[in-house]
Amino acid sequence: MTTSAHTTPDSVLLEVCVDTMDGLLAAVEGGADRIELCSALSTGGLTPSPGFMRQAASAGIPIYPLIRPRQGGFQYSQAEIGIIKRDIEAAADCGLPGVVIGVSTEDGRLDTKTLSDLIKHADTLDVTLHRAFDLAPDLTEALEAAIDLGFSRILTSGGAPTAEAGLDQLAALAERAGDRISIMPGSGINPGNAARFTPTLAIKEIHASCSTVQTVTHQRLLDLGFLSGCPKQTDAGVVRQLKALLAGRQP
Repeated sequence: MTTSAHTTPDSVLLEVCVDTMDGLLAAVEGGADRIELCSALSTGGLTPSPGFMRQAASAGIPIYPLIRPRQGGFQYSQAEIGIIKRDIEAAADCGLPGVVIGVSTEDGRLDTKTLSDLIKHADTLDVTLHRAFDLAPDLTEALEAAIDLGFSRILTSGGAPTAEAGLDQLAALAERAGDRISIMPGSGINPGNAARFTPTLAIKEIHASCSTVQTVTHQRLLDLGFLSGCPKQTDAGVVRQLKALLAGRQP
């Protein structure tokens, strides 16, 4: 598992998902240990542009781009798999250390054949399995498949809409996983509920957006469809507060 200078042996690594350069800078300022780099977080996150990847590469902490070519489910055509491969190559070309991927079959199970091919294509890049995992009809089966495939970690809410709602399942997954793979809870984790995850769960890392709702100052952006609602932005203060809690300090 990739760590950074922010992490101590007794603390839990904090991965922050961002979809703007300002968000990335705020996450770094607040003490994030790793970044999941995205675009369009309002739709669950999509692949960031090559320009964003290259700009983020100099942030000073590990950057893992989400490789998701469109919104919706994770069953992809061969043409879309080709796009995913090219985006993995773009991440490698930018010098990024890892990528975040996931592919499902029609019934929601992990598409192990395609994932094996993508992991081989990623070569030396570290690979995280994203929340396509949460669509699996049998999470225990999906866990064992992810381990066999060689993923380093699974980003998961325990199959529930939020990690807090999936807490019992997350605990069971972490216990079963042991040291074979990292279970990284994500979805709705914030300073107000972080204590429910650590040290309660045997986990080494947590995923959060650490965002706050921003005020729209130009109504015309909404009127003309350039915004679908009030945007969220990563907040350095929230990152700092959550990181302190995960490290066992008073924020």
